[in-house]
Amino acid sequence: MVRALSLFSGSLASRVATKLVERQVDEVFLLHFRSPFFTDSDPLRDLVKEEWPGISLRTQSLKKDYRRMANIPPRAHFTLKRSCLSCRTLILMRAIRYMERIHADFIVTGEIVGRNDLSAADLVRIEETLGITGLVLRPLSARLLPLTRAEQAGWIDRESLFGFRDGDAVPLEELAARLGLFSRVDPLGAEKRCKLTFPGFGRRLENLLEEEEFTMNALKLLDFRLYYKRPPDIKIVLATSEEEKRALQNFFLPQDLRVYLPTYQGPMTLVRTDWAKKTPGQVREIIELAGRITATYSSAPPGIIIPVNFRFERDDETSQLNVSPFSSPEEIDRYCIVHKLKAPQPEAPFLEKAAL
Repeated sequence: MVRALSLFSGSLASRVATKLVERQVDEVFLLHFRSPFFTDSDPLRDLVKEEWPGISLRTQSLKKDYRRMANIPPRAHFTLKRSCLSCRTLILMRAIRYMERIHADFIVTGEIVGRNDLSAADLVRIEETLGITGLVLRPLSARLLPLTRAEQAGWIDRESLFGFRDGDAVPLEELAARLGLFSRVDPLGAEKRCKLTFPGFGRRLENLLEEEEFTMNALKLLDFRLYYKRPPDIKIVLATSEEEKRALQNFFLPQDLRVYLPTYQGPMTLVRTDWAKKTPGQVREIIELAGRITATYSSAPPGIIIPVNFRFERDDETSQLNVSPFSSPEEIDRYCIVHKLKAPQPEAPFLEKAAL
């Protein structure tokens, strides 16, 4: 009996790769990884039930390994390629352990040569580093890579595999249709699942890692679009939409400062720093800066003085300060480190079959 372990993200690539192998082996197992850098895919189990009824899905957390995944050495800049190499090495290392537990014969991934600047040589080198050369089958780019154990043993016909490179979206969608996948796109947004690929996120993370200590809570604040940092440790995070405000509400700590506008519609702002190490003058300066940033993104007209409310979460008392908004968001750059974040939009909601 031939068993394959598929590293399953829910992306179109991982679904197609799994389907290609499923037809040729006796049993397929699905393994899904979670980490602080992966956006959650709550409907993933629904997707598996729809397309792979009867196949079990196992999930594992990489929460404690986020430093290894990001792989930003001290005093070095973030690079996506270095992080991808480190992350894929870690994932395969964990997958090997699980493969041995379930007695699978090889591992399947939806990796495509050239994606995130990883060449065929890079993918091969990951296996060599782990001592598992030939154990990983990448069906979508297999013809660009050396023969694997599964092909040499005759478990998988190489003629049924492909030589896709990054950017071959149309052929991949056409292949998905031929394989009977009901959605030829990426219903879970899994192709854009890794936050490290979002422009700006890596630089935010690089800056956060320079701090001596930080928590998972602080790591989650990097997800917000409006995230400002004033060295060495002042974080000012704004939530503008109702959805963002509900999310930000979960991250306030007792020592955090909450800033909002009582007279105009505007953001809810979280301010975090080591307040005990700040003088009264520095505390007031921080509050005024956060108030001005909050007012800048509000409905208040420019060029006027407006009241801003603020309070520490551990206190019941709310205070007020009058501030003037910045003339534009760009003016804030003079006071803070700004790494603008552009997170990709997800595809159409899962199971909207009528639109496909």
